[in-house]
Amino acid sequence: MTVCVCVCAQVAYPLLNLTSSQLCVRGQQDSLEGQAVVVTRGSCDFGQKALVAQDLGASVLLIASIKSMLTPTVNNSVFSKMKIPVALVRHRDVLDALQVFPQGMEVRLYAPPLPPFDASIIVMFLIAVFTVMMGGFWSGAAEKLKQAPGSECDAAQGLSDSSEVSLYSPLKVLLFVAMMCVMLVLMYFFYRWLVYVIIVIFCLASASALYNCLDSLMTALGCSTLSVSCGERSVSVRSLLIAAFCITLSVIWGVYRNDDRWIWILQDLLGIAFCLNFLKTISLSNFKICVILLSLLLLYDVFFVFITPFLTPNGESIMVQVALGPGAGGKGDSNVVEVPGDQTTSYEKLPVVMRIPQFSALAQNLCMMQFSILGYGDIIIPGLLVAYCHRFDVWMGNSRRVYFISCTVAYAVGLLLTFVVMLLSQMGQPALLYLVPCTLLTSSVLAGVRKEFTHFWSGSGTYQRETPDAPLD
Repeated sequence: MTVCVCVCAQVAYPLLNLTSSQLCVRGQQDSLEGQAVVVTRGSCDFGQKALVAQDLGASVLLIASIKSMLTPTVNNSVFSKMKIPVALVRHRDVLDALQVFPQGMEVRLYAPPLPPFDASIIVMFLIAVFTVMMGGFWSGAAEKLKQAPGSECDAAQGLSDSSEVSLYSPLKVLLFVAMMCVMLVLMYFFYRWLVYVIIVIFCLASASALYNCLDSLMTALGCSTLSVSCGERSVSVRSLLIAAFCITLSVIWGVYRNDDRWIWILQDLLGIAFCLNFLKTISLSNFKICVILLSLLLLYDVFFVFITPFLTPNGESIMVQVALGPGAGGKGDSNVVEVPGDQTTSYEKLPVVMRIPQFSALAQNLCMMQFSILGYGDIIIPGLLVAYCHRFDVWMGNSRRVYFISCTVAYAVGLLLTFVVMLLSQMGQPALLYLVPCTLLTSSVLAGVRKEFTHFWSGSGTYQRETPDAPLD
């Protein structure tokens, strides 16, 4: 049983065990004056239990349940009559406590003051902007190397390879978005099976991505490959060491993925590598494709966050439910918490978000770690436009990288706006609702001001300058 020790000056109430009763009807119990009483979850609602306990003089009501349950909600008329606090506990925890303290127990209630702003948001902001900036820079650097004379040596330098994929057809973009919608719906209905498929894919993809990042970094730093020849074959010792390191980290994450105390560090590291490699590997051929893709994914994000709660039986947001797991409630309300039951198997969580523990919760020594999260899609989708802007700078011979820098700043502004709205509304926000307009409008206005919108829209490497002062081809 998890025990939370909180230093506070609250009143201690003697605990009375009534788990054999549901406390739904008045007159079946003696006076409970000044006591904290624990009862089992039954056919009546939480409000009725609270009113019965209150009439009997109880000071605190604890509801123990074998099944999992969300934070209790009651209608306003009943809530206005409730004068005592109601808390949720697992039935198994109550039995364990009774065995450890058979002589009796006391209960103290503690509601930690949580500030509306947490410094973890700043760390998340820096991670997201850094990933988008470096991913866009890497994509542009690879494009510059391909445009340079003697580009046949690119593969040897590790900055460009044949694994790059370009989206150039609107039909392919539509199919890509449609596949994302289908996959999200399937994850909603078949989460407990498909989650393991995603975990395996993430382990393989993140290990490969981290390998590409480290190998390219060492190449850029001029580190030797330390090749060893065996007969007619040559083996790179550096590649073997990097591969072993990346596979080890991926396996460690896979084994300890549910240990919230520290595994978030490794998940964020693998997630950053995954996003960087994605931005370098997948490229959008022109601004028209950027507009189509980002606009469709904006509608996708808004629909599955804001519209689906009206379509699901329990008012759950499909996007939030899938991102946080079935135990999250999925309503975007930070005050809704699920208490797992005795027989409830803890659900796996999808490795599709950056997670930073909330520092204020850590300082309060709370039993459950709380996290600030940001989905990979909120980094990758706008990052594809940032990467396209850097490649366009290379094509046009813009030594100051005006498109790349402007779009990166626009992403930072959009993300900052997302966090501000989230703090003011105290609800999770679809980040693409703010990131897509900021990045698309900034890029469009800049291209219009520089009178390069036609080339920016069609976006082809044939528009590069032979020299900075040469006319366009």
